[in-house]
Amino acid sequence: MTTVQREAFGRMPAEEGGGEVEKFILQSDSVRVEVLSFGCIITTLETKDRDGQFSDIVLGFDTLEGYMGKHPYFGAVVGRVANRIAKGRFSLDGKEYQLFLNNGPNSLHGGAKGFDKVLWSPQVLPDGVCFFRCSPNGEEGYPGYLKVWVTYTLNGKELAINYQALASNTTPVSLTNHSYFNLAGQGSRDVYDHEISIEADSYLPVDNTQIPTGEVAAVQGTGFDLRQPVELGKHLQKFHLSGFDHNFCLPQGQDRRLVARVFHPPTGRTMEVHTTQPGIQFYTGNNLDGSLKGKGGATYPKHSAFCLETQNWPDAVNKPHFPKVLLHPGEEYNHTTWLVFSTA
Repeated sequence: MTTVQREAFGRMPAEEGGGEVEKFILQSDSVRVEVLSFGCIITTLETKDRDGQFSDIVLGFDTLEGYMGKHPYFGAVVGRVANRIAKGRFSLDGKEYQLFLNNGPNSLHGGAKGFDKVLWSPQVLPDGVCFFRCSPNGEEGYPGYLKVWVTYTLNGKELAINYQALASNTTPVSLTNHSYFNLAGQGSRDVYDHEISIEADSYLPVDNTQIPTGEVAAVQGTGFDLRQPVELGKHLQKFHLSGFDHNFCLPQGQDRRLVARVFHPPTGRTMEVHTTQPGIQFYTGNNLDGSLKGKGGATYPKHSAFCLETQNWPDAVNKPHFPKVLLHPGEEYNHTTWLVFSTA
């Protein structure tokens, strides 16, 4: 049985329209999730350890002000296009589009004011909440208007996130949730003792601005081979890696499939990621630096969390051999990611 509650979380500043931000609390016997109508942000995700004790395993803030300020997309839905677009530029039907550059020479996660920084319209469901917004024509430089629905549903140990979109004009679309996880509990020092596996035979090498070079490289014999579980800290040392921020290429197809698994031996917490998406960005919080004050006064140093962002491949709009990222009028964008929590 899932219960859903809603309560006030804060108010947007007058210059942002002054709308009320609500928090939705989804609870089953084993998982408790809190989500905001601002940015569809997951602020809290509590799961049990092997002794039945709940801990909050996502990074974030206690107040709306924290989320309104500058932060690395904690818990948010990002779009229209997750990840990076090279030089913020792409061509469509002979016309060139220029996006805002917010990540060095590139556009990242939708630009200056992406889907993570706006108020969505909520609708409570029996087992979750559905958020809706219409992204106007030309928002952040993207063509056409885009109707978007993001639905969170909780069923026992499984949190499902469904993304749907309809476009008035051909436009690139790739949506994801950018939660930062630490299965030891948010505020824990690092994720080095986590064991991770990713079901991917290939990954995308990147240039020095984190844009894929275009090569689809085999993981075999490299530090990117995560097909068998590795202990993260030891693995980074062994391969002299400063961390991961790479797209892993998943088996193609629209069916649900298990793509990643993380296990935390000290607590027994396990998280599985299932998705219909063609890629997953594995990020180890390399840019966290301890400067942000998070929930309960916690600070978040480098490598104190990981992200597993299910999405299309980065810069796919400029790479014809990458999976299709363009949504045409009359088509439906429809992807789901499932997070399954258990203990071992």
